[in-house]
Amino acid sequence: MKVLLVDDSGVMRKIIARGLNSLWVDEVVEAADGVEALAAFGDGTGFDLILTDWNMPNMNGLELIQAIRGAGHKLPIMMITTESEKSQVLLAIQAGVNDYLVKPFDQEMLQMKLERVIPNPQTA
Repeated sequence: MKVLLVDDSGVMRKIIARGLNSLWVDEVVEAADGVEALAAFGDGTGFDLILTDWNMPNMNGLELIQAIRGAGHKLPIMMITTESEKSQVLLAIQAGVNDYLVKPFDQEMLQMKLERVIPNPQTA
């Protein structure tokens, strides 16, 4: 499984990538903002999931989701953020996010949310 991980915090990317690699994710491609993420995403082939922060410079997570969904891509997208207000969650859902993970979170929560959007091939 290949995941595009988008967060402007390098420390947060490393923590999340380590958590993903301890599960069933084979490859994590990192991007520091939505602009980098779109460049890495390319035509979208090869990725199984996008995990994106909301608040980032240049292009935020919501704008990234809108760009990817606007181009017709259907792969699962999970928003990882401190934004937990209902209005913000609703905006993300309307933009096409599949699930939401609120910071701070633990490994168990990451696994549970991941299993909701991408089945674990080790248990399938």
